[in-house]
Amino acid sequence: MRTEIENLGEFGLIDHLTKNNEIRNAGTILSVGDDAAVIDQFGRQSVITTDMLVEGIHFDLMYTPLKHLGYKSVVVNLSDICAMMATPTHITISLALSNKVSVEALEEFYEGVYAACDKYGVDLIGGDTTSTKSGLVISITAIGEVAPDKFVTRSGAGDKDLICVTGDLGAAYLGLQLLEREKKIFLENPSVQPDLQQQAYLVGRILKPEPRMDIIEWMNEHAIFPTSMIDISDGLSSEVLHLCTKSDKGCVLYEEKLPLHPDTKNIAMQFGVSATTCALSGGEDYELLFTVKHEDYDKVARNSNISIIGYMTTIAEGKHLITTGGNKHQLTAQGWNAFA
Repeated sequence: MRTEIENLGEFGLIDHLTKNNEIRNAGTILSVGDDAAVIDQFGRQSVITTDMLVEGIHFDLMYTPLKHLGYKSVVVNLSDICAMMATPTHITISLALSNKVSVEALEEFYEGVYAACDKYGVDLIGGDTTSTKSGLVISITAIGEVAPDKFVTRSGAGDKDLICVTGDLGAAYLGLQLLEREKKIFLENPSVQPDLQQQAYLVGRILKPEPRMDIIEWMNEHAIFPTSMIDISDGLSSEVLHLCTKSDKGCVLYEEKLPLHPDTKNIAMQFGVSATTCALSGGEDYELLFTVKHEDYDKVARNSNISIIGYMTTIAEGKHLITTGGNKHQLTAQGWNAFA
């Protein structure tokens, strides 16, 4: 059964999609249903970010399940909150919809939204809907909280600070390449069903990323305060260069230190590309890239989910990658460019 959105109207649609919306935070005074939400951060500072996802640019509904899309739409914003060393608490969602989207499709999308909210203790407190002539546009604003003046920016890195990254890199990019390959095969021969069961890790990394709230909690527990931090959405090289630019520093990265999942290495070899290139330029890993003082080395090195991949230098020393073979190359940004 398909229900047309026009049958419900804008406010009827909002009421329908949010009728089971749960409140998880004591600071949520007023949620969905009024002109604005009201939250009380109990003396903590607010961190706010907004991200937009556009069909055909950021996602392809041919291979992106709507529940996964709802989940991912939320967590990519929560990742930005984490990158400020803050705890996400609230989100708002705005959607621009064409008439090809049904109420049932939106229900599936919101299943993913609510799954992310439930997993990370976040309240949905508002948003907006409007029509568009084509495609689906998703805009989410996330709000977080942090102790006064304990947020981390991109601009605090110092000379000789260690450069650290969580998890592994390049997997999301290769997951996307696998999905695009299967899409092409299907369009050429619809009788051929996609077979991605053996690549669950890589496909999962692109369709269902997770914010590294676990790392933020761990650093708080171990009194580790990064000097600068950013999440990796556009590729490692682009993000490292952002930290360098904002902090007026150079850097040295070591290829052999880059964390790569075995599946990333294997599929990169199949595609005939360098796994290092995937890590440096792939994007959408949503891991955390941060710098710490050298005296924090022992603490950070004990966490198996964190890799120390280099160090910051003076700006005059430049920005370089030392290859496994010992060669020195200038680091360039070749990751995602929204307007390229």
